[in-house]
Amino acid sequence: MKVGFVNIFGKPNAGKSTLLNAFMGEKLAIVSPKVQTTRHRIKGILSEPGYQVIFSDTPGIIEPKYKLHQKMMHAVKSALEDADLALLMVDIYDDWAESDAIFSALRLRVPALLVLNKIEGLSPARVEEARQFFSGKPYVKEIVTVSALHKTGVEELLQKILSFLPEGEPFFDEENLTDLPTRFFVGELIREQIYQLYQDEIPYHTAVLVQEFKEKSTLIKIQADIIVQRDTQKGIILGEKGKGIKDLGTRARQEIEKFLGQKVFLELFVKVRPKWRDNELYLREYGYN
Repeated sequence: MKVGFVNIFGKPNAGKSTLLNAFMGEKLAIVSPKVQTTRHRIKGILSEPGYQVIFSDTPGIIEPKYKLHQKMMHAVKSALEDADLALLMVDIYDDWAESDAIFSALRLRVPALLVLNKIEGLSPARVEEARQFFSGKPYVKEIVTVSALHKTGVEELLQKILSFLPEGEPFFDEENLTDLPTRFFVGELIREQIYQLYQDEIPYHTAVLVQEFKEKSTLIKIQADIIVQRDTQKGIILGEKGKGIKDLGTRARQEIEKFLGQKVFLELFVKVRPKWRDNELYLREYGYN
């Protein structure tokens, strides 16, 4: 049986979370067009007859500006230490030299596949140009092209991954999809809607803390706090006469119900915690360890 840890690295918005979801056939990682959506390391456990692959989606690699960013980059560092194989993702429209500098700085000790993503609609010549740029780089074993969004090339990539993994015993029960608790994903689905509904700095200044998750006979009761840094941000999230928070709650509830397969009663509260992104106690409370 092939078993191993496969960790996905890259710049923000390279498509790491979309690729994880494509492998899993489930929405485990939230996605948005905005950068720095992923803040935690999210494991997806893919178990099939003959193999178990533990994928890790990691935050996009950035230069830390806050304690929150430092925690995010710590998640990247820990993922470097336990990988059997690295997937180095590149948005083919992005600056290849920047990705090359990041991947070189990772100083990988394990084999790496370079994954050129978002190839849909691109000319073969442009794809070949990207291949030529990365071929021969010391960190690259092989180069694979995919469209994670359209799931093009994902099955071929999986077969390539399996060829690099060692044989062994599975680490997790086959019914496990992830090692994270349900309430983590509930908080992430609320945060995803904040990324989709609000502009400018709001998503980046916001955290979500699930305070209550109670399974009743007919539904699940969830209460969550939305944490912001300033009163003005609270006003923006609430919206005129509470319209903003109501819309956010409706959309988040629908996504959570899809995820859980059950009816949900969702209550949201907005709380102001000045400079929470630089406060060690707040960061720990909000799950950024």
